[in-house]
Amino acid sequence: MSEIEQKSVVEQTEDSSELAVSAEIVEAAPSTSNSVESGEESLDIETPSVEIIEDESPEIDPPAAEAKPELNYLGIDLFNDVREVSMEDLLNSEIIEEVPQEEQDRYLSTFAEINEREIVTGRVIGMNEKEILIDIGFKSEGVILRNEFTEKNLPEVGEKIDVYLEKMEDESGKTVLSKEKADFLRRWTELRNHHETGEIISGRIIRRIKGGMIVDLNGVQAFLPGSQIDIRPVKDFDKYIDSDIDLRVVKFNEFRKNVVVSHKAILEESMAEQRDELFKKLEVGSVMEGRVKNITDFGVFIDLGGIDGLLHITDLSWGRVNHPSELIGMDDTLTVKIIDFDKEKKRVSLGLKQLTPHPWDNVDEKYPEGTNIKGKIVSMTNYGAFVEIEPGIEGLVHVSEMSWTRHIKNPSEMYTLGDELEAVVLAIDSEGRKISLGAKQLQDDPWDQIEGKYMVGTLVKGSVINLTQFGAFIELEEGIDGLIHVSDLSWTKIVRHPKEMIEKGQEVEVRVLEVSRESRRIALGLKQVGDDPWPDLVKQFETGKEVEGEIVRVLDKGIILNMDQDVEGIIPFGSQPKRQRKALSSKYKPGQKLKGVVMEVKPDDKKVVLFSDELSVDKPDKKDDVQDYLDSQDGPVGEKIEIPPASTDETESDSEPAAE
Repeated sequence: MSEIEQKSVVEQTEDSSELAVSAEIVEAAPSTSNSVESGEESLDIETPSVEIIEDESPEIDPPAAEAKPELNYLGIDLFNDVREVSMEDLLNSEIIEEVPQEEQDRYLSTFAEINEREIVTGRVIGMNEKEILIDIGFKSEGVILRNEFTEKNLPEVGEKIDVYLEKMEDESGKTVLSKEKADFLRRWTELRNHHETGEIISGRIIRRIKGGMIVDLNGVQAFLPGSQIDIRPVKDFDKYIDSDIDLRVVKFNEFRKNVVVSHKAILEESMAEQRDELFKKLEVGSVMEGRVKNITDFGVFIDLGGIDGLLHITDLSWGRVNHPSELIGMDDTLTVKIIDFDKEKKRVSLGLKQLTPHPWDNVDEKYPEGTNIKGKIVSMTNYGAFVEIEPGIEGLVHVSEMSWTRHIKNPSEMYTLGDELEAVVLAIDSEGRKISLGAKQLQDDPWDQIEGKYMVGTLVKGSVINLTQFGAFIELEEGIDGLIHVSDLSWTKIVRHPKEMIEKGQEVEVRVLEVSRESRRIALGLKQVGDDPWPDLVKQFETGKEVEGEIVRVLDKGIILNMDQDVEGIIPFGSQPKRQRKALSSKYKPGQKLKGVVMEVKPDDKKVVLFSDELSVDKPDKKDDVQDYLDSQDGPVGEKIEIPPASTDETESDSEPAAE
């Protein structure tokens, strides 16, 4: 309050006192009653009887001030102490009246600045069944719902409490207050300070939600993630409910009113010094004891007493391990070896298998060549199966060492993962840590007696198991196959594919042509079951004889006929111009009958060369065109293809589409 306002107030106070004294005097004086009508009622106003005495002093000529009439009562001058002050006097007044400081403070305390959404202090002045009345120094009392208090914490009349001013006036004109919001806002301010300072606070875990727990921080609920409850993973969250826990505010969102706390941060800080001391004592090769803290697909994390070390899955055992949980469980106590560590990155590599001797030591003495072993198939590839002889020692059974007779393309044709297998040690490479095993060596090799069982020239029966471009494979017994080359299918017919003569699954009788134990091959012949007809055919198709046949193909250089006993006849076009050859070939179609004169019989080529006046202008005794035609064919007719020493199943896979 300014000095001018204070002066005005003091002056008003003094004037009021003087007026009060004057009023008492006026009341004491006799009065006359005047009636003033106001509406329906009349108001009597008593005025004192005043005697006015004229001043007998000589008149004062203007511009002297006019004399004021004096109001006297019983000889008393009522306005003796009244001083007339003009506005100019007030403005130019330099009179300063001092007010005691105590009165100023008492006066200023009556003024209170009250704003909505702030905490104010109020005094309980009353309560009913639903509301509690609070005096906050405002023009009207504020109300708080009674259910914001418990019966134990219900305030008493006259007690001062902090409340939150929600609204100055609601629809009914009441000032709305809240105790709960005041407590929350005060606690929220405290939590903000705790977050800035990093101070440790205490809270009570009240319930579990997805991902963690809800903690009550004395009126404010905060989120405690499951990963922040302890240093090691927590399995049973329910055991923490209704328990008090020390926490640190790690995230504080003012806008969303979210608080995230952590207990793990406190534990990590307490272990920091212990971790530093432990790193000073670490040495590569030292042996320590720790507790299993976590298990993952790639390894195990072990608590060494302040430091977490990784025991990789490859360092668990010398043997093959699919998952660490096969050997280790949570909270197990293990003795491990320090393999390596990094002080800057705080990483420690541990080993468990390094505490036992390497199984490959003296493996030559344990499993010499020729030793029969038993093991479990732990892995399979397209080239073989790996057998675990003992933890850390594995041998390979190659697909070629699985069967004497079958050609195995994949180990899954004979074995499955996890099968127990017996095999023979074939070779050991200690430096490369490789052992070659064989499964077929446990059985007799049927090819050892193959030459005596299938003698050359004997007739045998078998089933067609595969057709290829160059021949047909015949199964003589389980695991023993023989090949009929296309040139050995017929004496007279030129076979371009075995399916022209036989089909898959057909039972046939064949003659053994060749047996090789070393290359594991048997050559068979179908046409050799009967006699060679060509000696008689030479006589049947004598030179100069006219024969007839059915056209089977029309080529650029001649026409091929099918004659008696499936013998092919060839009528070459000779040396006629290309245009004339095309004209001739267009006149003939497969299936037509055509005659020709025998010029030559070629048993090796399974052909009879003919001459026709319609197709050639050359003389019959000229054979150059015939030879040119034969030389123009794709290859020497009847030439055998050398079969590789691989088994027949391999050929089957390469040429199966052609056999369809």
